[in-house]
Amino acid sequence: MKEIYTVQTLNQRIRHQLETELGRIWIAGEISNFTAATSGHWYFTLKDTQAQVRCVMFRPRNRSCRFLPQDGQQVQLRAQVTMYQPRGDLQLQVESIALQGDGLLQQQFEALKNQLQAEGLFATEHKQAIPPISKIGLITSATGAAIADVLNVLKRRAPYIDVVVYPSMVQGRTAAPQLIEAIQIANQRQEVDVLLLTRGGGALEDLACFNDEALARMIYASALPIVSAVGHEVDVTIADFVADQRAPTPSAGAEMLSVHRDEWQQRLQQALHRLISPLQQRLQTIQNQLDMATLKLDKVHPQRQIQDWIQRLDEQQNCLHLQMKNHILKQQKRQERGQLALQAATPEHRLTEQRQSIALLTQRLEHSLQDQIQSHHQRHAKASYQLHQLSPLQVLMRGYSATFIGSTMLKQTQQVQLGDTLTTRLHQGQLQSTVTLIEPDPS
Repeated sequence: MKEIYTVQTLNQRIRHQLETELGRIWIAGEISNFTAATSGHWYFTLKDTQAQVRCVMFRPRNRSCRFLPQDGQQVQLRAQVTMYQPRGDLQLQVESIALQGDGLLQQQFEALKNQLQAEGLFATEHKQAIPPISKIGLITSATGAAIADVLNVLKRRAPYIDVVVYPSMVQGRTAAPQLIEAIQIANQRQEVDVLLLTRGGGALEDLACFNDEALARMIYASALPIVSAVGHEVDVTIADFVADQRAPTPSAGAEMLSVHRDEWQQRLQQALHRLISPLQQRLQTIQNQLDMATLKLDKVHPQRQIQDWIQRLDEQQNCLHLQMKNHILKQQKRQERGQLALQAATPEHRLTEQRQSIALLTQRLEHSLQDQIQSHHQRHAKASYQLHQLSPLQVLMRGYSATFIGSTMLKQTQQVQLGDTLTTRLHQGQLQSTVTLIEPDPS
């Protein structure tokens, strides 16, 4: 019996077929009938001289667009081929849009970078740690400068590291598929610890294969950790973002993956120290235990006990002699204190003490009076100096003068009129003058 489709089922099958077989594509054409809806979505038609197709670019995607499309613009789109089921219309869901001839490769790079970043391919938590390395897988051109640079660095720094070369083109249309195949082969063989994906510098077009989406997803899916060392320091590719680690140059990538012989020697010394240290500690513990046992044996030896008793007897004798000596000294000091107390009680001694006290008080009083007089002199001199410095006459002595109208000192020209008589006070004498000209302050 023949299968009879409903329109909805047919459209679903067509949509699934389109999305599965064509998927995401790059397409170029001219924009027409552009509309920016209030929802933020963009709707337009992409056409050439022979055909046209409907397009939609939803708001989350067009936010990253660096220009507002206009009718008549020649553009290149990255889009998902699909169908709008309610009307059965073929439709492109646009993910990125770039003007043709205006940094197209760079715009494609940015669009793919934003897409993969949004999908989480650059996330740190997905990156693998670099394990200890005894064998490196080198994915690069077998005849390029990069392979020579890497091998020279490894020979100088770490000749103990083996290298397996997975040759591949690193430029041109066939480069990306070959790079993907090299990564697949390395993962199948599992004969190396890490992969170094590398080539020398070049223009954006030369590095285009390292900005390939399929290569980026292969790097992300690789079970072996991958270090990307593509181009010079200023060159950045999609492979750099997806890789587990990035090196600025091929030589830097080789240095990153190799430990210098001197560092290995240092590590061996540290390992040797960690090995010997517990043995030394154990030997020291045994020596301490032996010393403690020897001390215990000495303590219970009969000769040691006799020596201890003799020493105790000597200590007791010394203690008895010391006590007798201290008793005699105490008696002597008590007798001396009695004699001093007796001398202090005599009238002559008391009279001498009173005289000494009066002389001391008199001396203190004289010193106090002298200090007060000196302080008053200093304050008087300071006040006189300050008064002298603040005197108006001091200002006049420095060449200044003061002008009065009557008894009022002049401060501004508004206080006088033409014909007024002024008196000018100098340091020595005064002058009288008549106002013939008034010039106000220009400010």
